[in-house]
Amino acid sequence: MQSDPAAHQSRAKALFEVLAVSTKLGVTSFGGPVAHLGYFHHEYIRRREWLDEQTYADLVALCQFLPGPASSQVGIGIGVLRAGPLGGLVAWLGFTLPSVVALVLFAFLLTGVEIGAAGWIHGLKIVAVAVVADAVLSMGRKLAPDRNRATIAVVSAAVALLWQTAYSQVVIIAVAGVLGWWLYADSAGATARRIAVPISRWAGGAALAAYVGLLLLLPLLRQATGNPWIAVFDSFYRPGSLVFGGGHVVLPLLEREVVPVGWVSREAFLAGYGAAQAVPGPLFTFAAYLGAVLGGIAGAAVALAGIFAPAFLLIMGALPFWNSLRANRKIQGALVGINAAVVGILLAALYDPLWRSAILVPVDFALAAILFVMLVFWRMPPWLVVLVGALGGTAVGLIG
Repeated sequence: MQSDPAAHQSRAKALFEVLAVSTKLGVTSFGGPVAHLGYFHHEYIRRREWLDEQTYADLVALCQFLPGPASSQVGIGIGVLRAGPLGGLVAWLGFTLPSVVALVLFAFLLTGVEIGAAGWIHGLKIVAVAVVADAVLSMGRKLAPDRNRATIAVVSAAVALLWQTAYSQVVIIAVAGVLGWWLYADSAGATARRIAVPISRWAGGAALAAYVGLLLLLPLLRQATGNPWIAVFDSFYRPGSLVFGGGHVVLPLLEREVVPVGWVSREAFLAGYGAAQAVPGPLFTFAAYLGAVLGGIAGAAVALAGIFAPAFLLIMGALPFWNSLRANRKIQGALVGINAAVVGILLAALYDPLWRSAILVPVDFALAAILFVMLVFWRMPPWLVVLVGALGGTAVGLIG
C-alpha cells in the first residue's frame, strides 16, 4: 500500500509548525510553570486557535492531576493533538532544548558566576507578571463568569495561597470537581467538543503500564546490575514520577538524590539552581545541569530522559481516555468546577510567587503595566514584550 504524498507533506508541515512555535516559546517563556501556561494560552489558543478555551482548560486540569511538570505536559498534549505522538515529542524538544543547552553551558563554564541579582532577570520576572495577568483575565471571563464559578475561583486562590503543600493543588481541584459535579451536572449538557486523539486506548494503557513498571523495576535493576547509568536514570525518574506542584517542588527531591551520594556538591547544586532561574522553559531542565556536572553530555542526556519520561508516559496514557471522561455529563459538571479552580490557582500564583518576587517598588509596577498594555491592547508578539521587559529591568537596575 502506497503512502499518500499529500498526507505525508501535511504531517511534515504540521510537525515543522509545532517545532517552530514551541521553540519560540522555549526561548521566550520565562517565569515558571504558571507563566508558561499563560504563554501557551496566548500563543496556542488566542493567536493560533489550535484549541478552544474549554479544551485548553480541560487539558490544563488533566495535567494538574498528573504527577510531573504540568506545563511541559500541557505542551506535549497540544503537540499530540496538533500533529500526533511525534508532534508531542517535537513540542517537548522545542520548548525544552533552549534551556537545556543554556544550563549545560552553565555547568561547563559558569557554575561559579552570580547571576541571580542581574537587572534583566528581574525584568523577565515582571514580564511573567504581565503574561499571567493576561491569562487570568482571559480565562476568568470564559471559565468563571457567574457567581458560583467566580466564588470557586476566589476560594481556590485563597486556599492555594494559605495552604502551600505539594498536594494542595490536587486537593483544590478534587474539591472543585465535586462542587462542579453537584452544581453543574444537570446543566452541563454536551458542550465539550470531541477532540480527535491520535493515540489508541491500547497504546495509552501500555504507556500507563510502562510508567508503573519503570517505577517499580528501576530500583531493582539498579541494585542488581550496579550500572551507573541505570542508577542515574532511576534517581531522576523517581522524582519526575512522584512530584506534584511544579518545578520548585522537585528541587529538594533532586538534592536528596545527587548531593548525599557525592554526585554533585552542595555548592554546585545551589549555583545551578541560580542559573536555572535565569533561563526560559521548564525548571525540570535543571536535571540536565546536574547530569552534566556528574557525567558530561551523556550524563545530561540520561538525567533529562529520566526526569521527563514519566511526563511523556502519563500524558500519552491519559489522552486516549480523555474524550470518554469529558463526554460524561457528571464529568462535564466536574470539569466546570475544576476549570474555575484552575483560574483561581493561576490567580494565586499571579500574587505568589510572581507578584511578590517581581513588583517590589513603584517603578516595577509601572513597567508591568506597560508590558501588560503592550501584550493585551497593542497585541505585540511575546518575544518583543520579553525583550522590552529585559531591557526595562536592566535600566531600572542601573538607575536604582
